[in-house]
Amino acid sequence: MAATTDTGRPSTKGIFAASFIGTSIEWYDYYIFGTAAALAFGSLFFPASSSFAGTLAAFATFAVGFLARPIGAAVIGHFGDRVGRKSMLILTLVLTGGATFLIGVLPTYAAIGIGAPLLLVALRIAQGFGVGGEWGGAILIATEHASPRRRAVYGSFAQFGVPMGVLTSNLAFLAVSGMSDDAFLSYGWRIPFLLSLLLVILGIVVRSRLRDAPEFERVKQRNAVSKVPFAELARRQPRNLTLASLASIAPPAVGYTVIVYMLTYGTTVVGFPRGTLLTLILISTVVWIGTIIASAALSDRYGSKRLYIIGALTAVLWPLPMFGLVNTGSEGLALLAFTVAAIVQGIMAGAQGGLFTEIFDVRFRYSGISIAYQLGGMIGGALTPIVATILFESYRSSTAIALYVAGLSLVSLVSVFGVRKIAPAEGEPSDVSDVRTNT
Repeated sequence: MAATTDTGRPSTKGIFAASFIGTSIEWYDYYIFGTAAALAFGSLFFPASSSFAGTLAAFATFAVGFLARPIGAAVIGHFGDRVGRKSMLILTLVLTGGATFLIGVLPTYAAIGIGAPLLLVALRIAQGFGVGGEWGGAILIATEHASPRRRAVYGSFAQFGVPMGVLTSNLAFLAVSGMSDDAFLSYGWRIPFLLSLLLVILGIVVRSRLRDAPEFERVKQRNAVSKVPFAELARRQPRNLTLASLASIAPPAVGYTVIVYMLTYGTTVVGFPRGTLLTLILISTVVWIGTIIASAALSDRYGSKRLYIIGALTAVLWPLPMFGLVNTGSEGLALLAFTVAAIVQGIMAGAQGGLFTEIFDVRFRYSGISIAYQLGGMIGGALTPIVATILFESYRSSTAIALYVAGLSLVSLVSVFGVRKIAPAEGEPSDVSDVRTNT
């Protein structure tokens, strides 16, 4: 449960629990789909296709969820800016968790024909819609309770949910990876989806104890709530919205290359066993979490923008060495490849929550950070596994894939230089040193 202080405000532990547990559950739900798309969905829902076409169709279904995420960000962000953060965070859990559970009981193509992939796509859209509003709300429920000097650390609470989602989803699939192929494709892949229902119930219990931050409550008390947050956002801060969206491309571009595409590439091209790859990625997520902690602390000391630039630069430089290490077929070198990739993502993740909170006005902040994050995720996450599959089929080499990921990261690196921090909201204490390091 989320404890409260004597003033009635949530304690730091309570804020951490609501932000971290919720995003962990949401991203567990989201990542098990990506893992299943790489390992099972091609043959279960698109069996009439060739191996290449089936994998591509499964990844395309995976990508559909990303297309729904910006829509979810806009709609849920609208009500998050008008009604409040708490109610929208409970809604996102229900949407994502419910869709995930239903995927776990979905009949396959062999049972109901074309209806199976159509239902899979529909549930993926619902899942993506819910996730679209999750990250922004979870970030704000933490950062809006924090002082300017602690925003990156508080913002990192929600960021832990991403690697924890990868960790728990890989653990879930690792637990069933020892099954025979027939057993895994028959029912084993369903188990991680069904377990999500219990996790969602836990998340709802924790988040029901939340309350919105004083910063947002002051806006409501002054009757200053934006009537159409997205329209005001687009009119008043188009520069930051555009640049923040582009800056958000690099983390998912690197992340989904590792946690989704590598499961296919590593098993079918390099020859790693399925369980080995899952284990290596699982180990690397521990480093990912540790890097988020370090990056968030350094962001509050030296500036979120500065740390994000460092992370984006490493994202440009690492893809080529990463594929080179994986291509050796050595488990130790592959682990090194994934571990450094986790550090790359962790640097940006630790800085991102604090940075994005600082560049959007509180009146349309939920919409701003949600839309920016999800648009970047759609470009960097949805397209990367698809483009990587096509590039390898065309060139039979990982070099083109690595250059593609590096190119996406370069876009983020250039864009983050241009984002501008806004002045503190009315009633919020300013932090001169923090302003200096983020401009």
